[in-house]
Amino acid sequence: MKKKVILGLSGGVDSSVALVRLLEQGYDVEAVFMRNWDSATNDDVLGNPTVNDEVCAQEVDYMDAKKVADQLGVVLHRVDFTQEYWDEVFQYFLSEYQKGRTPNPDILCNTEIKFKAFLAYAESLNADYIAMGHYANVGLVDGKQALKRAKDDNKDQTYFLSQLTEKQIEKAMFPIGDIDKPEVREIALKHNLAVAKKKDSTGICFIGERRFTEFLSNYLLAQKGRMTTLDGTYIKDHDGLMYYTIGQRKGLGIGGNSEFDTQPWFVVGKDIENNVLFVEQGFDHPYLYSNECIVKDVVFRGNKELTNRTFTAKFRYRQKDNDVNLEWLDETTLRVTYSQGVRAVTPGQAAAFYEGDVCVAGGFIDTVYQDGKKRNY
Repeated sequence: MKKKVILGLSGGVDSSVALVRLLEQGYDVEAVFMRNWDSATNDDVLGNPTVNDEVCAQEVDYMDAKKVADQLGVVLHRVDFTQEYWDEVFQYFLSEYQKGRTPNPDILCNTEIKFKAFLAYAESLNADYIAMGHYANVGLVDGKQALKRAKDDNKDQTYFLSQLTEKQIEKAMFPIGDIDKPEVREIALKHNLAVAKKKDSTGICFIGERRFTEFLSNYLLAQKGRMTTLDGTYIKDHDGLMYYTIGQRKGLGIGGNSEFDTQPWFVVGKDIENNVLFVEQGFDHPYLYSNECIVKDVVFRGNKELTNRTFTAKFRYRQKDNDVNLEWLDETTLRVTYSQGVRAVTPGQAAAFYEGDVCVAGGFIDTVYQDGKKRNY
């Protein structure tokens, strides 16, 4: 009897090619288009002028998904997870920004929506597995299903999947994880899929492509404050700490200040209590670097014993692997040290941990240190 797979079909080329490959492999496949953001309710009441464009964009994605499903003879369900997204993802997203942190909603979007609410819905349809168009792989390690890097290192998305539980991974399939992006496009063109030439989507998970500053201001009150150097030299006023992240260069509006040299400026810290944004010149300013951080809410898959093992970490998406040492502080908190120093390790962002090609764990960066001294960010 064929195994039943429920695929998340977004209307993009990746999930569409994932559908093609599942069918070619002989699975009994149905598809689901997830509606997770209600532009009319969540934006329009706040006066967002782009709401009609967003509604249309979401509808275009659904119609594209429908074209692909019809073309391949697959049933397409349309499921509403807007309440789950608002409660489990977006509220956390806003609370982190209020704390001056830089959250990554794509992590919770995966753990709470795509691999939790979606998984529950798929199981109600008697699915054996769920599938997504992520660039990742699943394979056996010590007799258990493990999350592994994708073939296409440039597109690998294990960073965003790093907090999935063992149960979630056991139920997950990633049909395009063993091919690269050019091959995905080739398959789409070969099958004459309606989305074969559709551009890749960007922006916040499910919310889409927006002018981020304007979008965030609909939900949080920005408080202007002082932008200074670390020694207190006043540069200008900032627009609100929530709009800036550690290591940021663009959007500071400092260029052309004749009192300083021509080196670019970067955000190097935040004083939340006094609403001060710290900036300094130079990409490699020492204050941007750290050699230790505390990572909380860690989901660690497989053997949790850390001794005599070699780990690497990514503190941002597409960042190169960093050699790290891990130490448990409690059941879900790790002290992470990296003697070589790493630039712009930022509270609120995710840390993904690897043992070779296997992504073994993920959590959220809480505090950052350099030589035992807490960084002010």
